[in-house]
Amino acid sequence: MRQKLIPHIWFEQDARKIADWYVEVFGNGQVDGHVTLHNTPSGDADIVTVTLYDQQFQFLGGGRLAERNPSFSYMVALPDVKTVDALWDRLSEGGEILMPLEEYPFSKRFGFLKDQHGVSWQLMLDGGMEIQTIAPSLMFTREVSGRAEEAVDYYRSLLGGEVMENHISYYGPGQEPEVEGTLGYARVKLAGREIVLSDSADAHEFDFNLMQSLILYCKDQKEIDRAWAHLSADPESEQCGWLKDRFGVSWQVTPFELEQMMEEATPEQMERLTEAIMPMKKIDLAVLRDAYSGE
Repeated sequence: MRQKLIPHIWFEQDARKIADWYVEVFGNGQVDGHVTLHNTPSGDADIVTVTLYDQQFQFLGGGRLAERNPSFSYMVALPDVKTVDALWDRLSEGGEILMPLEEYPFSKRFGFLKDQHGVSWQLMLDGGMEIQTIAPSLMFTREVSGRAEEAVDYYRSLLGGEVMENHISYYGPGQEPEVEGTLGYARVKLAGREIVLSDSADAHEFDFNLMQSLILYCKDQKEIDRAWAHLSADPESEQCGWLKDRFGVSWQVTPFELEQMMEEATPEQMERLTEAIMPMKKIDLAVLRDAYSGE
């Protein structure tokens, strides 16, 4: 069953090969689906859905746009040191260490890295906490640093959910360059899925971009319309169901039904769906249904 809110990672190419690599590296997952869109602006584009532990992802092989960066990372909470270390060894091969794997005040075993595909991961001991094994983590930097708590409230007002008990902390005095009172860590349930949000006032050279986004699956046009009206803050970024919110985070607002259409489509139906989607901004489900049926 497709999760309602999942991360999407844009790769230059070879999305299926990369998905297979993650399944092998994590040792707990599977490729759930693979479709190819032909004749897109960047040529043929592979879309691959994969599950790693308890988190679904969607990968796109759509050509080069920008660099993936640690504004989006994925927090992996594992039960023992051996498992943490083994996954760290695999993910760090050919990658970049952002914070070494060691003990920190907040965790007996934690490390932060960017892997060979440019995707960032935070590995940690779960400490017996009942949390998702993998959760997307959004870091609010540069112009939006200091607004993570605002984002928590803003997303909850659309998706429901709550900040998980004992999973919120703020920066205090003496933690410069972080700003006292801003959000150091919050684990939030949104649409039934856990997401981590934090501020960072450090001198980062990155912020949110299109290479990593969140997909929100909707049951009908009414739900699409409501989410679109709530989230979209940059008309120039609206394309093919994609939007950018007030914090610069990219979203895809799409119906569950489209995923089913794409998975079951004949080549002719897929061609009609692709032609229908390309000129859209917000997804029009009725138009997609007509394209799928050939009307």
